[in-house]
Amino acid sequence: MGLYDAYLAVRHRLHEGDPPEHVAIVITERDLLADGAFDTLVAALGWAFDYGAERVTVSVSVLDEAVVPSLVRELRDLDAPRPMSIRGPDDTESADAPIRVNVGLGGKAEFAAAVRDLAADVDAGELRPEGIDEAAVTDRLVFPTEPDLVIKTGAERLSDFAIWQSVYAELYFTDVNWRDFRRRDYLRAVLDFQDRQRRFGR
Repeated sequence: MGLYDAYLAVRHRLHEGDPPEHVAIVITERDLLADGAFDTLVAALGWAFDYGAERVTVSVSVLDEAVVPSLVRELRDLDAPRPMSIRGPDDTESADAPIRVNVGLGGKAEFAAAVRDLAADVDAGELRPEGIDEAAVTDRLVFPTEPDLVIKTGAERLSDFAIWQSVYAELYFTDVNWRDFRRRDYLRAVLDFQDRQRRFGR
């Protein structure tokens, strides 16, 4: 660890604000195609747990679904610091491991699938329309847990990511591209989160 990284780590440790318990990292398939990208991902997962996170969600936006199987294979081979659940565009089973990886499952599609599931239960007489609440929707999502902090590298825009779950998340955008993302960049995001007063939409 370099001197500047050590300085940021001390600031984090002494900060009165709580670190994010659930961190989401939003990257693209192009990010993962760069040299060393998977090594960066393993390192970033380690930093997240080192600095207070209990859960990490990685969202990989995909333009060409043909690359999904190869990305999933590469991700399954990662030497990750905690168990992982990896889900793709056609998956419906909830992800429940400490590390949850979304490869090409857009937030709109995930939400639409949850609505279809609810509609099917109503049609079957297993659920009354007035019984549908926020918890009923959340329970049917593949990635049901709300992140505290969403980190997006490379641009100030989010891809189609967790539109239901991240509504109250703190968003952190960095101009640093994924291939150049370092410990100091992660710590800057965490410190920024710790400096904020969360309002949860209020």
